[in-house]
Amino acid sequence: MTAGDHSADPRRRVPRTDTVLADPRLAAAVGTVGRAEVKAAVARAQDRARRGEIAPAEVADHAVATLPVRATSLRPVLNATGVVVHTNLGRAALSAAAVDALVAAAGHTDIEIDLTTGRRARRGRGAVEALAAAVPGAGAVHVVNNGAAALVLAATALAAGREMVISRGELVEIGAGFRLPDLLESTGARLREVGTTNRTTRADYADAIGPQTAFILKVHPSNFVVRGFTSSVDTADLAGLPAPVVVDIGSGLLAPDRLLPGEPDAATALGAGAALVTASGDKLLGGPQAGLILGDAGLVDRLRRHPLARALRVDKLTLAALEATLRGPATPTRQALDIDPDRLRERTERLRADLALAGVAADVVAAAAVVGGGGAPGVELPSVALALDPDYATALRVGDPPVVGRVEHGALLLDLRCVPPGMDGTLRDAILRTADEMGRRTPRPDRA
Repeated sequence: MTAGDHSADPRRRVPRTDTVLADPRLAAAVGTVGRAEVKAAVARAQDRARRGEIAPAEVADHAVATLPVRATSLRPVLNATGVVVHTNLGRAALSAAAVDALVAAAGHTDIEIDLTTGRRARRGRGAVEALAAAVPGAGAVHVVNNGAAALVLAATALAAGREMVISRGELVEIGAGFRLPDLLESTGARLREVGTTNRTTRADYADAIGPQTAFILKVHPSNFVVRGFTSSVDTADLAGLPAPVVVDIGSGLLAPDRLLPGEPDAATALGAGAALVTASGDKLLGGPQAGLILGDAGLVDRLRRHPLARALRVDKLTLAALEATLRGPATPTRQALDIDPDRLRERTERLRADLALAGVAADVVAAAAVVGGGGAPGVELPSVALALDPDYATALRVGDPPVVGRVEHGALLLDLRCVPPGMDGTLRDAILRTADEMGRRTPRPDRA
């Protein structure tokens, strides 16, 4: 090559950015993940070509291959943990009806306008009406952005500068290290602790009530169980005392559930005399993250009109998903709780057989699923799981799609309870890909 002759230099053949961006696949990706993300992928591919790691003609292909599927970094996950409401996986999976409602609400909506009169209307009235219909015993209802916010709003509006009476056995720590006493005291209210960790009586509450008492707070200790020499006071007994009772049921169960007889629900608490009930929307209710407030119309109205309510209000997407959850078909959470054990075993056995035909060894074992999300502590749901070598755990988690199971007794257990039946094939393919990557497939004799 003579001096000045650069025709043999591969860097001279790296295509220009505008040429690569004209590739139809990349042009389409601009509408999905944004122009900046696409240009960054092209630049990375061009750099690899300049270093001689890929051929110049492969720049567009490499850029396409490295683009994310969507603009968010959040990735859909197959929940094979056997934990129905898994906090680390986003708690409740939304129903198809709720997902459709999210799409409908994504643009301009009639969230605060009456289309007939053209005048302003109550925000999110459809969701409020659906919640009220689901719990007819509530005089009024209100929705805020999560369960803790519902309790904070009640404490701020009703007890700031005054006292809340609460059992020491109900001063729980919730997720991420947040402690209920710290949360409540941040509102300016004072806690009047009564009883002991394991035993509290009606007399303990009665003796603590005085002129500074705003209300009695009863909190469901939803993420632990105390057994042995214990006693607590139910809502009906507390309702006879000279102070309103606020009950935080936590998990969002609106009515009694035959599968979870020990789990408190809103209808029963209100029927027993609770003035207010607070709960989460993204646990047993199976909806989006939201805080539900139900009860005495006058008290709910005080909370709704409090200045803090504006800071805690929910957006149109939450309202749409919540209404669809309440009005629509059974949620994935409900389906996972109600699944027929025989059907679950049948699906798991079929998966094991498919894997065996493909040269991947697996077993079907008895397992115990749980509600999770701070609901029904100590309750186990009889289940079955596919058992694989624990070495599969990490590889499946980082795969596409990610599959999250649990390692127990020296095996990776994949419980299909929370895997939609239509995704069984996807799970099978993910396991087979992982087995190939790990060199774990055993060729069948007739195919060797």
